[in-house]
Amino acid sequence: MSAKFSGSGGCTVTVQNGDLYTSYCHVSPNFLVSPGIYVEKGQLIAQVGPKNVYGFPENKYTDSSGNPTNGATTGSHLHFAIRNNSDYLNPLDYL
Repeated sequence: MSAKFSGSGGCTVTVQNGDLYTSYCHVSPNFLVSPGIYVEKGQLIAQVGPKNVYGFPENKYTDSSGNPTNGATTGSHLHFAIRNNSDYLNPLDYL
């Protein structure tokens, strides 16, 4: 598992289960989990984040006012992705 600022995905929590990786992007920078812990089905691992986040010097994304955004985004939302190693999969096949 990782919980970190991840480029265009902004604040991201990624959970690994074998070869499957589920990523939750643009979440709150107040991560509810930390790397190395075990999470269970149904456990709250993140909350949808704000549009603007501060304190990530590697963040190159800003809004029209010059404030740092939560990755490449124009507003609060959750970006959910499933990968098998590096191949992206259709999340609807797993929900």
